[in-house]
Amino acid sequence: MSKYVIANGRIYTENETIAQGYIIIDNGKIAQIGTGEYQGELTTIDLKGQHVLPGFIDIHMHGGYGEDAMDASFEGLKHLSESLLSEGTTSFLATTMTQSDENIIKALKNIVNYQGQQDNLNAASIVGIHLEGPFISEHKVGAQNPAYVQRPSVAKIQQFQEIANDQIKVMTFAPEVEGARETLAALHNQINFSIGHTVATFDEVNEAVAHGAKHVTHLYNAGTAFEHRNPGLSGAAWVNDKLSTESIVDGIHSHPASIKIAYKQKGNKRFFLITDAMRAKGMPDGEYDLGGQNVKVKGSEARLASGALAGSILKMNEGLKNLIKFTGASLDDLWRVTSLNQAIALNIEDNKGSIAVGKDADIVVVDDDMQVLTTIKSGEVHNFGS
Repeated sequence: MSKYVIANGRIYTENETIAQGYIIIDNGKIAQIGTGEYQGELTTIDLKGQHVLPGFIDIHMHGGYGEDAMDASFEGLKHLSESLLSEGTTSFLATTMTQSDENIIKALKNIVNYQGQQDNLNAASIVGIHLEGPFISEHKVGAQNPAYVQRPSVAKIQQFQEIANDQIKVMTFAPEVEGARETLAALHNQINFSIGHTVATFDEVNEAVAHGAKHVTHLYNAGTAFEHRNPGLSGAAWVNDKLSTESIVDGIHSHPASIKIAYKQKGNKRFFLITDAMRAKGMPDGEYDLGGQNVKVKGSEARLASGALAGSILKMNEGLKNLIKFTGASLDDLWRVTSLNQAIALNIEDNKGSIAVGKDADIVVVDDDMQVLTTIKSGEVHNFGS
């Protein structure tokens, strides 16, 4: 079905929400967007008034469905990418962890190898790599392995980037550690430097922004908290308009009120919904590996033996549902925190991130409860609900 119509949907575009409209999809691209009922003769899929959003883009996601990017498994990435369509994710950054150089390099090589052969019709596309560590603070490792924390250098990151075929799009780093300033100054135009796993002060965060840092990794988690005399990373993230922030909106990593505060401070153009999911997402309770460490999953929580939170098992559609509940904002305002903001940050907004003529037909159809009914990937239709 190279040319067809999805009709009778509530369509969320950059300029307006079309209460009832249709989209003509031709050869994997959005060819036309119209209002009202479709009157033509093309094959039509009736959406029955459901919500039509751009496909979700997860810029911080280690794995799920039994797989992890650090496994360095081609088949693992394939299974993960295929499974992500069920939660409406059509693009993502494969995210690494703080491990040995040898294991990071294996993971980078595998990601690039998979990227070169990935199925862009039947699986979410890897659109780059998020290097989360090893250039972080040993004082805020979270679920990262402290044995492999190291200091950043231009040479080391360039080595990783060469191996990764320039696919490292985001790098989490601690701006206060030795070598961070020089690395940031040299490479900030090539990589989106994201502040996280850090004990940086309010002033150190703002200094890093002045030298090119743009983003905050999982706000509130593994960073310096807000105090009224020491605003920390959280305070800097709230008030520095040059910083975007990402949040794990599962109600566990951050209190719902904290999410609401972050959204009020950053608005819908500087707030990013992420999952930070690990391999246990979509899997039953039990014990799982995360970066060589044992993680116990029970209910909606994943924790190390120490009790530290170890990533999440959140799905993107669940995060969006929670965000609507936590903030009281409407889907008209919130849709872009799952897609367009990410696309702009990754410089792929010409093809992805919103429903617009000429862009890839990466689309997710959800009901009022944010359950995924249909995911369209590059024009290919995948149904998941009635």
